Amino acid sequence: MRLLAIVAAICAWAPPCLTAEPKPKTENVILVMLDGLRWQEVFTGADEELLHKERGGVKDVADIRKRFWRDTPEARRETLMPFLWGTVAKDGQIYGNKLKNSVGQVTNKLNYSYPGYSEVLCGFVDPLIVWNGKITNRNETVLEWLNKKPEFEGKVAAFTSWEVFPYIINDKRSGIPVNGGYMPIKGVPDSPEVRLMNKLMTETALDGEETRYDAFTFRAAMLYLKAKKPRVMFISFDETDAQGHAGRYDRLLNGAQKNDGFLKELWETVQEMPEYKGKTTLIITTDHGRGGAPVEWKNHGARVAGAEFFWAAIMGPDTPVRGEIKDADAITQTQIAATLAAALGLNYSESVTRAGKPIAGAIKVSP
Repeated sequence: MRLLAIVAAICAWAPPCLTAEPKPKTENVILVMLDGLRWQEVFTGADEELLHKERGGVKDVADIRKRFWRDTPEARRETLMPFLWGTVAKDGQIYGNKLKNSVGQVTNKLNYSYPGYSEVLCGFVDPLIVWNGKITNRNETVLEWLNKKPEFEGKVAAFTSWEVFPYIINDKRSGIPVNGGYMPIKGVPDSPEVRLMNKLMTETALDGEETRYDAFTFRAAMLYLKAKKPRVMFISFDETDAQGHAGRYDRLLNGAQKNDGFLKELWETVQEMPEYKGKTTLIITTDHGRGGAPVEWKNHGARVAGAEFFWAAIMGPDTPVRGEIKDADAITQTQIAATLAAALGLNYSESVTRAGKPIAGAIKVSP
């Protein structure tokens, strides 16, 4: 008994360094966003009402039905996005299925890209951000907040299909390399692959085109990842939104499946790299939702019902395996930034008091 009392006394008087909070296993975070991909496709797969020539702009209905239509929502979503459901949802968590009382809420009320991306990356809504123009973001994103810390300085990067992101992330102020639109790849060692990529981007870009093909964005990001090994990486794809606006549901489905394949290759690549294997958290989400069939699925915005809903998924060494979240409190876009920081063991919402708190249960660090 006397020995136990001595041990208890020593523990009580132990210096702070001996009683510090446990550190996460996560050392790196990759945040990937799929522009305007509806929760309906993510959780129920192809929408039968839109597998149609007139309503969905589908050129070959028989072929698209063969590729994407299955009898159950579970089979359809796994066919559309096999990595998201076969790996991320299986080994992590996924939020936003309204049919199962799991709601993801956009809180900026505008429900389109710049306000949505700013909300996700900053963790709060700026009422002055009201359109998609090339306006320098006056707010500091979580990426910039991390880049100011010595352990992350120069180790944060962004690759995006939409050319407005240098303004959203404020690359000039933040110092973060942001490769958006058809910008050439910079900051990596010269190689035939880099030269070819830059040549293709120069030759492919059309006058006035604001977004590049997602394949270019992904390949550029992978070149940078392998060469520079950033600790925090942001990747944003665009084709699911662009094809929605174009009224091409067949191409929207193709884009979602292609993005899922990119996610699979990305994850498999980092698991083969010692800097990332077993110590990387992956977060996947979107900037806004869309309207419903038969017409409003092409659009989003403040007046489009349903565009205020988003979804999110997370997987990593500090994320408990909970699968598809059901019967839970709603999450909001304002929580993504703090969740990203929490995966790295940092309290973003304490530092940025306007920001949302981390998603409850998404990150758990064991002692």
